[in-house]
Amino acid sequence: MAILAGLLAALIAFYGLAYALSRDDYLLRFLTPAVFLYIFAVIALLLCYELAIRHLIGGWLHRRKAVPGALRYLNAFVETSIPSILIYLVAREINPLYVLQSPLSILYAVFIVLSTLRLDFRLSVFTGLVAALEYVALSFAYLGGGSGAAAGTPLGAPPFYVAKGAILLLAGLAAAFVAHQLKRRVGNAYRSLQERQRVLDAFGQQVSPAIAEELLKSGSGIASRRASVCMMFMDIRNFTRLVGNWPPERIVALQNAVFSEAVEVVNRNHGIINQFLGDGFMASFGAPTSSGRDCANALAAARDMVTAVGALAAAGRIPPITVGIGLHAGEAVTGNIGSAQRQQYSITGDVVILASRIEQLNKEFGSQILASREVLEGAGEAPLPGAALGPVKVKGREQPIELFRLA
Repeated sequence: MAILAGLLAALIAFYGLAYALSRDDYLLRFLTPAVFLYIFAVIALLLCYELAIRHLIGGWLHRRKAVPGALRYLNAFVETSIPSILIYLVAREINPLYVLQSPLSILYAVFIVLSTLRLDFRLSVFTGLVAALEYVALSFAYLGGGSGAAAGTPLGAPPFYVAKGAILLLAGLAAAFVAHQLKRRVGNAYRSLQERQRVLDAFGQQVSPAIAEELLKSGSGIASRRASVCMMFMDIRNFTRLVGNWPPERIVALQNAVFSEAVEVVNRNHGIINQFLGDGFMASFGAPTSSGRDCANALAAARDMVTAVGALAAAGRIPPITVGIGLHAGEAVTGNIGSAQRQQYSITGDVVILASRIEQLNKEFGSQILASREVLEGAGEAPLPGAALGPVKVKGREQPIELFRLA
């Protein structure tokens, strides 16, 4: 209806401009002031009608009410009858033979084509049938007697107008077929989107939405590959001692409060949480997809997480707690592991083990965020004065690793 209203407004502008610029006698024999007034008035009334109906139906749809079927057919009848009304009015001023062959008859096709947007097979057939019957009826009413300028010519023969009516009906059938195909394909696409969203909603609660998205894209699973990643391990300090005498419900409430903030922070910084570890989690930045700023994102997420946990404690939602975060960057092997019955997206390699060991060193240094030199270099960030802890011996690795205390 909005499209049709726009077309009608364009028609009003076109006819107004044509009448203003055309001053030759030949055109004015046809586009007389009365004819122009008829065309302008009918189109203007139809424009107002379309806007009113659009407002009415829009209100129903906004209130989630179905549009009555009778109104849909009545509206189609009114719209498709506009060319007939114009032909009748203009034929009062001009020879009906010329009017029946004028561009006014082409308006039927416009309404037939637009009927496909209703995505209703029967309604498009109805539109074509109305156009065909009205045009043939007007033709017989004006020229059926075989008299006048058309007498003795093909234009005066009833089969000529019956054939044009048949073409209008055929156009309605074609529009109906297109409408049916559009409706079927739009419906299939909508159902596919609904199913995809359902899978994402359900699967995204078990794994990161990024992994769920990647699995849906790949179909058969995420292929194993080597990738440069920044790994993060987070742990709630003194968790076991803190909750030793708590009921299970209170323990879960604390975990949910902290992890809800953690998930939001990691997602916001383009990372994914691969695994919850009781009182902590493992997260990765750079797999299965990379933003190109993985180390910088990991550093931002670590700082945001410390701030978020502090805000929770200040608001009284959790007891005063601190967290320990370890960050390390390097190459890892990523992909699905498991069997045909059960698979899990996994990230393995020395970078994962070292990030875990770095996180444990927070207890030794009394810190909340420890990062390796590889992380700072990957982020293009210079360490603050006093942040360097020097080469530190890490369990399970012969060579010490250079660490920096960031919080």
